[in-house]
Amino acid sequence: RSSMSEKSWPDYRAVWRWHFYAGLLCIPFVIVLSVSGLIYLFKPQIEAWNDRHYDNLTVAQSASASDQIHAAISSIPGSSFSSYELPKSDSSAARVVVRDGQASIRVYVNPQTLQVMHSVPEDDRIMRWIFRLHGDLLMGNRGSNLVEMAACWTIVLLITGLYLWWPRNSKGMAGVLYSRLFSGSRLFWRDIHAVVGMWISFLAIFLLLTGLPWAKFWGDYFKTVRQVTGTAVAKQDWSHGSDRSSANRGGGGEHAGHGEHVAVGFTDKGTAKERPAVDLTAVDRIIVTVIPLQLEAPVIIAAPGGRSATWTAKSNTANRPRRVSLDLNPTTGEILKREDFKDRHWIDRAVGFGVAAHEGALFGWFNQLLGVLATLGLILLSVSAVVLWWKRRDWGVLGAPKVGLNPKVSWGLVFIIAVIGICLPLFAASLAFVMIIEWLVLSRILTVRTWLGLRSAVGQIPGNPTAAS
Repeated sequence: RSSMSEKSWPDYRAVWRWHFYAGLLCIPFVIVLSVSGLIYLFKPQIEAWNDRHYDNLTVAQSASASDQIHAAISSIPGSSFSSYELPKSDSSAARVVVRDGQASIRVYVNPQTLQVMHSVPEDDRIMRWIFRLHGDLLMGNRGSNLVEMAACWTIVLLITGLYLWWPRNSKGMAGVLYSRLFSGSRLFWRDIHAVVGMWISFLAIFLLLTGLPWAKFWGDYFKTVRQVTGTAVAKQDWSHGSDRSSANRGGGGEHAGHGEHVAVGFTDKGTAKERPAVDLTAVDRIIVTVIPLQLEAPVIIAAPGGRSATWTAKSNTANRPRRVSLDLNPTTGEILKREDFKDRHWIDRAVGFGVAAHEGALFGWFNQLLGVLATLGLILLSVSAVVLWWKRRDWGVLGAPKVGLNPKVSWGLVFIIAVIGICLPLFAASLAFVMIIEWLVLSRILTVRTWLGLRSAVGQIPGNPTAAS
């Protein structure tokens, strides 16, 4: 056997092919998710700008919260109370979420005159739309699965990119730690791609991993693992897949996954159910108890229903380590139970830290800046990858790196892939699907095989599918 054939698989060329094919799958998703994620990083600022007309009112004396809620309900015949948000300041309009059938509608009420200033379905709010685009491409659970699969393959893309970037016989840091900007177009784009990838890869991988708890498939998988290991809790602080939709129907606002109140007055399957009449004056008594606690905004007060058997008040701040949940007596306003972030299971705390960092809320503006750098870096990586492919491709073929001689299989790598597959089951399923389709179909059709740069089905190494080698 030749010296090349004795090399362990995968060699540099094989990893390059993985990188290439992973990029084909991921780049469109990476661009969409990066742009939508970049916008969502500035959710607080965007919503403050959108609501500026309702936060600079002249208010001499405010009506009671229960009267504000009645005004909101009366403005939408047939609706019922879902939740009330404590005003941010004395000059802020009241935010009341009401249910009309299975739709949740946010109503802005002047606290002095009780005039309804504006109402909007929760699903029509701009940041809700951005959230759904980012989480499921506006396609529900199917879109969530696509986003999760793209995230898994993007992790592979970044890891293989770091392997390819690792300096070999380098005579300096040019093209490794900084780009050569004036050495020709091709070298310019190569350096941009490699150097930007090096600087943002670990941050991007962190964002991808911390986004997985919201994905439908991985979220269900994670819940199952927690049940099997005895670490499950009655109610986690985030939702995923269809759970986000049911939460929204209940009037939770942006997302249960990103932290709003869960369904009130609906069953766990999202269907309407009969509820007893609610004494709205309980809100007035609860407010007296909650305001002195100075919980971090937004603070949501909600009546019993759905998964909650008591009146609740909750700080829904995006900085999850500062969240507090209260169960209260509606007659006296007394606190029956308080749960701070530190009281939660360590797994929920770990996910909470990751979610807050993912949203750019954990440590202020610098967290947002890191998110901006990561998302812009991913966009630049995607654009530079397309430019490099266009410049390097041969006409008449896709342009994948050519397959080398058959090396021996590295069982260490097989073990690593198995571990990744256990942690990311949708990645394992999609990898198996690609391997089967390539071996059974693509590699047996000459024109397709040639265009894709695959090896024929005859003579392949067992366990070394050429779509991934």
